[in-house]
Amino acid sequence: MKRYERLKEIRRLDPEKDSLEIYRLSAVYEFPWDFTRALEMALYRTYAVPSIGRLLAETSELTDRTQKRYDDTSLLLDAVVEHGFGADEGRGAIRRINQMHRSYDISNEDMRYVLCTFVVMPKRWIDAYGWRRLSRHETVATVVHYRTLGRHMGIQDIPESYEDFERCLDAYEEAHFAWDEGARRVSDATLDLMASWYPRALAPVLRASTLALLDEPLLRAFRYEPPSAAARRLVRGAVRLRGRAVRLMPPRTAPHYARQNWEIKGYRNGYRVGELGTFPVPGVRGCPVPHGDATAPASAE
Repeated sequence: MKRYERLKEIRRLDPEKDSLEIYRLSAVYEFPWDFTRALEMALYRTYAVPSIGRLLAETSELTDRTQKRYDDTSLLLDAVVEHGFGADEGRGAIRRINQMHRSYDISNEDMRYVLCTFVVMPKRWIDAYGWRRLSRHETVATVVHYRTLGRHMGIQDIPESYEDFERCLDAYEEAHFAWDEGARRVSDATLDLMASWYPRALAPVLRASTLALLDEPLLRAFRYEPPSAAARRLVRGAVRLRGRAVRLMPPRTAPHYARQNWEIKGYRNGYRVGELGTFPVPGVRGCPVPHGDATAPASAE
């Protein structure tokens, strides 16, 4: 297979009717490393919305059990991509996602914003660092895939097009990105987790490199010291160089799903989708995290 042969295959498909197939070809054949990094960054930037970051800190899921939360999120989203919305594994993953969200008071607006990050951040990342830019067919298929996921999650007022998703994301971040002490703890725990995947001596370099990939609004929200212009050029240039190197390599002939990522550490002996994630606290009805506003909207079902 030639380097651009799969892109030709993608362009022969219908991005509306064949959205899952196109998304799968893009995510597990064309850009598996890039999609992993982009979705990591997508989830990470949601912490800068205080209502999201604070809740994650109060649950302790991303401060005390960071690796497990990372693994579970990756594997649940991956199950839908690998098996589809109609298969038992895909339906089971969505059921688990909804069960977890129903345990907490999460607004529709926050849920919709998180969905927006899944659509917008992969395109922005791949266009900046991938071995080629994301095609319009792939962009539309991504929109259809996550609109479908959003409907299964009961999210209301989902954007229609990529441009709508992008406007929704940018407007929400402009209105809501702000400092929160709990969100900063979640951010620090996530940076520590990413550094833990490599030799301990590299941790300071890896943390600095990750910060160099963050945009100004994120750095301000978490109150991180901005990296130098030289550090940003070096790190971002290195990631772009990696993309150019991939362009010269033979295309992938076997799929690479997120469950195959070496960063997944907690399930060496396998897992069952129905056992992933968190479960309601026994004897506790409703959201187990105390809130000052008891009338906050419940999570989508």
